[in-house]
Amino acid sequence: MYQSINIALKSVTGAIMKRVFLVTALAVFAPAAASADEVLETLDAARTAYEAGKMQQVLDELAYAQQLVREMKTAGLTDLLPPAPDGWSRLINTDLSAAMAMFGGGVGAEATYSRGQDSFTILLMADNAMVQGFAGMLGAAGLLVGKQLRIGSETFIEQEGELTGLVDNRILVQANGAPLDVMQPILEQIDFDAMAGFGR
Repeated sequence: MYQSINIALKSVTGAIMKRVFLVTALAVFAPAAASADEVLETLDAARTAYEAGKMQQVLDELAYAQQLVREMKTAGLTDLLPPAPDGWSRLINTDLSAAMAMFGGGVGAEATYSRGQDSFTILLMADNAMVQGFAGMLGAAGLLVGKQLRIGSETFIEQEGELTGLVDNRILVQANGAPLDVMQPILEQIDFDAMAGFGR
């Protein structure tokens, strides 16, 4: 049963054919991230269109407002990825958010951490229908398959070299690609309290 989680999660990143990486999340999202003012301006435009009876424009403006808010949430989730320790590089996957609609919406963030021969990825997915479906499975001890371990204040499951945890019953954290003793110290740098408050 847990194996199905790994297969489903791998399909998220496997479905992305093109990956463009930047060294920091700031470089990725600062130019494109929406401001709250822009969201309000878009909502005002939707109201103006509604008052004018232009219903298609209303839909277009509301859809754009949703896109702007989603971009802001994606940037916020990316900020929760742990920084690269000394001697490591961190490359952000900028294509993941475009694929999230295929997997039940929500937002996602992913980074690859590299140092010499060591390389692994950390994937975050939040408020996603697929993650919500896994929540009951991951939260029920009787359904967990694999070794349980604590990272910070959270319980993770290790299976075949992959670490998977669920924060606040709605934010999935997964790391894979390197030995556990390589990945675990970087995962421990995540602010799980801040992550639990994400989007609140």
